[in-house]
Amino acid sequence: MPNRKTDTNNQKGFSTDFIGQNYDYPDASYEEREKIVQAHRNYQQGLMWTLAYHPRIPEKVREKVSQWGTCKDEYEEESNGWQQQLYIREARRMLSDYVMTQKNCEGIEVVEDPIGMAAYGMDSHHIQRYVDVNGFVQNEGNVEAHGFSPYSISYRSIVPKKEECENLLVPICVSSTHIAFGSIRMEPVFMVLGQSAATAACQAIDEKSALQEIDCSLLQKRLVENKQILSDK
Repeated sequence: MPNRKTDTNNQKGFSTDFIGQNYDYPDASYEEREKIVQAHRNYQQGLMWTLAYHPRIPEKVREKVSQWGTCKDEYEEESNGWQQQLYIREARRMLSDYVMTQKNCEGIEVVEDPIGMAAYGMDSHHIQRYVDVNGFVQNEGNVEAHGFSPYSISYRSIVPKKEECENLLVPICVSSTHIAFGSIRMEPVFMVLGQSAATAACQAIDEKSALQEIDCSLLQKRLVENKQILSDK
């Protein structure tokens, strides 16, 4: 990577992924979340130290990794180059009237009310580590399915069911399956959905209506006028 940096994320069977240690985060208190964050930081720092200095690590690996350091141009203040915020890829997901699935990602099903597009592959990391019947340690849950075209995201997937809430838009924790979210969760897509959500909110205020009842064709017209791409048609 640029500036002599390296992407060591999710490499091989044992890596920077602290597998299975994040399950409690979505429902944890702020205090409990801080402990989870610190546990992840300890794991990352311990992993890097082990790869660089532990005698059980092959010498050629130690020789290479011990030359690494934290970035000189990132996270400098009071953190010695270590990121202070945990990256939450996926925690809670809303369940609304429309759930985005793998079929949407692969173009098998096309939404009727598009408000933006996603394009990344379905990508999710391991979710657990276990011992199989032969006594070997195995990882489970990694998904890396690529090779499909950009696809549209449903307006209904970013608004709750009307009986639950009429004035809430959810452009991040969208209504989707775990597999589909592995594609949707890219930051550029969140920016697209954020723009669409803001436009929908303004329209609902103007129309004095619930978000579930706004004129979706008018919303799409305004989005297109603002150069939002809604489909590949």
